[in-house]
Amino acid sequence: MTKQLTQVTPHSPDWYRDAIIYQVYPRSYMDSNGDGVGDLPGIAAKLDYIASLGVDIVWISPFFKSPMKDFGYDIADYCDVDPLFGTLADFDALIAKAHGLGLKIMIDQVMAHTAEDHAWFKESRASRDNPKADWYVWSDPAPDGNPPNNWMSVFGGSSWQWDTRRRQYYLHNFLVSQPQLNFHNPEVQQAHLDALRFWLERGVDGIRLDACNFHFHDQQLRSNPPATVRDTATVSDVNPYGMQAHIYDKSRPENLAFLQRLRALLNEYQAVSIGEVGADDSLAVMAEYTADGDKLHMAYSFNLLVPQCSSHYIRKQVENFEERVKGGWASWSVGNHDVQRVASRWGGPTAPQAFAKLVLAMQLSLKGTPCLYQGDELAFAEADVPYELLQDPYGITFWPEFKGRDGCRTPIAWTDGANGGFTSGKPWLPVSPDHLAKAASVQERDAASSLQFARSFIAWRRQQPQLQRGDIAFYDTQDQVLALRRDLAGVRSIIAVFNLSGEAQTVDLPHSAGAEQLQGYGLPGSAADGKVMLPAYGAWFGYAA
Repeated sequence: MTKQLTQVTPHSPDWYRDAIIYQVYPRSYMDSNGDGVGDLPGIAAKLDYIASLGVDIVWISPFFKSPMKDFGYDIADYCDVDPLFGTLADFDALIAKAHGLGLKIMIDQVMAHTAEDHAWFKESRASRDNPKADWYVWSDPAPDGNPPNNWMSVFGGSSWQWDTRRRQYYLHNFLVSQPQLNFHNPEVQQAHLDALRFWLERGVDGIRLDACNFHFHDQQLRSNPPATVRDTATVSDVNPYGMQAHIYDKSRPENLAFLQRLRALLNEYQAVSIGEVGADDSLAVMAEYTADGDKLHMAYSFNLLVPQCSSHYIRKQVENFEERVKGGWASWSVGNHDVQRVASRWGGPTAPQAFAKLVLAMQLSLKGTPCLYQGDELAFAEADVPYELLQDPYGITFWPEFKGRDGCRTPIAWTDGANGGFTSGKPWLPVSPDHLAKAASVQERDAASSLQFARSFIAWRRQQPQLQRGDIAFYDTQDQVLALRRDLAGVRSIIAVFNLSGEAQTVDLPHSAGAEQLQGYGLPGSAADGKVMLPAYGAWFGYAA
């Protein structure tokens, strides 16, 4: 099944607001050569499947040359493909096929840090007076030999690592093997813009900017104060990183000018950007980074990537962003490669496919560009990866209270056969036995499957401009029910009501009396006499009376 080629208007400056993003984690999507790791030819082989979902943009997580200590988010060469994933020719072929299917390709740009194997860092650490000596964040020790301040790594411990070559500390906000670049050096900024142009010239349609508020640091290296409210959205509650107010090590004001330079380059190619924001007040940073049409096109945070899924919590996140934004645009994600799969995180270990359908419909009804994570359209739950098979250094460090990110990164089950049809070899992470029963090939044959629902709902949503561009307002309801209205000039307002619980709910709702129920959205629910009746995980869409 292949989608039509004209899903969005590519030459409209804000076409991305009508789009849907689909994230591919390349290590786990499809392996074409039997080495147990997914690759670019594997993704290319599955582009018809992606196109059949009705999405518009395919975000591919890093495939650049890397020592893989953070599985590609530690880049050793920004302008080449790691042999594990293929070649530049493979990437060019993927771009060509995607464009032929009407899909746009978005790639990850990890600018804040490199791998320690990068040629830039090898030169920088060699001496204090070489041409790249100031390309990374270096500091002399405190008088007692300790690091210069109290900054902490997201992945555990101090964010400073002693280097015997320079007899200085270097900064790393994540792994020790991911040294922090010094964005106060204009040469560093230019090097990144040059590398980005390399990919734009190859036909890339957009970028996802990893950890985009980590680019700059306080040049005085002032210590962070204690957090007044502990951050448990960006990191888990067992991570001491959340105990600091991160006002000096990230989200610095100098980043705005760099994002403007980045936007100017993207505009040359009509390419779009989405930024990942993990901050103490992520919504404020999202609003700032997408304001005024001269920085990021979109931003997303971890605010909906947390265990909380009450209607009141979801409403608060959206309303807070809307209150703060100045013409900017959000991308709402409920799953990605960094967090427990949404089916388990929000629905529990035995969440039914009905719950996955309900979450997809709810996500696609919020104001903003939805970003879907591979496998969520198949209602995959978090995989159980035993400690001895863990690959993620983050999870190994914080085991057992935090098991890391491997459970959401296991390979896609395409069939219910050996290794889920992902590879002919030994997969780098085990394919979840629970996923085999929900394999794509199984769901293709089931008209009531979550895969078939995802396709039909995405197609239905595309016929409702209110759900793509309309303003959003919420109704007061019980905590198990999210009720909202989307208003767009020239068309009738749509009311959407979602039962997030496994129990039937009845909602007294203004404007629903005499409302006309929409058809074709595929979820159970009804309305009469000003009340909306929803079975477990049901939803109702109607035109406001």
